[in-house]
Amino acid sequence: MRYFKNHVFFCCNQRQNGDACCNDHGANDVRDYAKKRVKELGLSGEGKVRINQAGCLDRCEEGPVIVVYPEEIWYTYVDKSDVDEIIDEHLTNGRVVERLRI
Repeated sequence: MRYFKNHVFFCCNQRQNGDACCNDHGANDVRDYAKKRVKELGLSGEGKVRINQAGCLDRCEEGPVIVVYPEEIWYTYVDKSDVDEIIDEHLTNGRVVERLRI
């Protein structure tokens, strides 16, 4: 049995050379928001959801990006409302948010 039902990795990479990266889109702040919201909804903890920071996930051109395991579903997002939709639909109800899938 898996320790977490879902493990969500937010790419929070910050490139120093000026190339596009997820943190150019506020990825750290959005990850913090997602972590807080998952806790508020009672979705965090053993057997539930874990929100984590990742280094570069190497999909910068599609960023900002997150990946949800174990399904290996990749998403992009524009703002916190997109993350709310991923939390509500995917993490709570098990439905992939096709409009944000990459």
